[in-house]
Amino acid sequence: MKVTVVGAGAVGASCAEYVAIKDFADEVVLVDIKEGFAEGKAMDLMQTASLNGFDTKITGVTGDYSATAGSDVAVITSGIARKPGMTREELIGTNAGIVKAVAQSLIAESPNVIIIVVSNPMDTMAYLAHKSIDLPKNRIIGMGGALDSARFKYRIAEALDCPQSDISAMVIGGHSDTGMVPLIDKAVRNSAPVSQFLSAEKMAEVVEATKVGGATLTKLLGTSAWYAPGAAVSELVRAIALDSKKMFPCSALLEGEYGLNDISLGVPCVIGKNGIESIVEMELNDDEKAKLAASAEGVAAVNALI
Repeated sequence: MKVTVVGAGAVGASCAEYVAIKDFADEVVLVDIKEGFAEGKAMDLMQTASLNGFDTKITGVTGDYSATAGSDVAVITSGIARKPGMTREELIGTNAGIVKAVAQSLIAESPNVIIIVVSNPMDTMAYLAHKSIDLPKNRIIGMGGALDSARFKYRIAEALDCPQSDISAMVIGGHSDTGMVPLIDKAVRNSAPVSQFLSAEKMAEVVEATKVGGATLTKLLGTSAWYAPGAAVSELVRAIALDSKKMFPCSALLEGEYGLNDISLGVPCVIGKNGIESIVEMELNDDEKAKLAASAEGVAAVNALI
């Protein structure tokens, strides 16, 4: 499998590193517009191969999309990153132009590629990709929900003082501080409802901490996080590479699912060799339905700006 990662910054480089370390891809190509930057990141990562025990070949190029030809999966991380106090939506003006141009360059070289969009505001950028390039909807995936769910599991495990591997939980809706819908009522610890262990007040705290997870890290780091986003993307890529049919909440183009149309929004998706193999329509309670509808309205308002 050949994987392209556009944007060799912190998230892109972390994604490339995790893909290589998991050793399921033959080749990873890093692309960046900054002269020599992707080449340097690729060389640095390749010098860890004997230490980390992987055989994946990593190369870097400056703006040369011909090097990406024949890619099976391409990850778009390029664009400006969040700074403290910024919302994801405030990135739209700059990132929209970048994502559209990158997506068109990718399919020109790899017409059968599956594209994973990471750039923020992610749901809107995924929607823009759907509208800008001629690919079946199953082959454009927005990453956000996989990351948000990982942060949700972290917060639940923290509250329970238990291993994260005990937790099964999911976040749907928009990848934004106000649009996320953490499904706390469906979260379980080894099949036991989280509500059996946590008070309603504590569960509400977990939900709020999850929704501002990205902003919390941006305030602490001075920029967007990169380890967890890179890991989340690498798991989506691995599910495609191995045709594992794993379920992740991803931003998918909806055409009637959950009563929504013409919007890319985070919902449970089965991921395999064809990208989004299917969209799973979970049974939501009235509160969850209302929050998902409100999230969709917020995303649609941002979409109207592109």
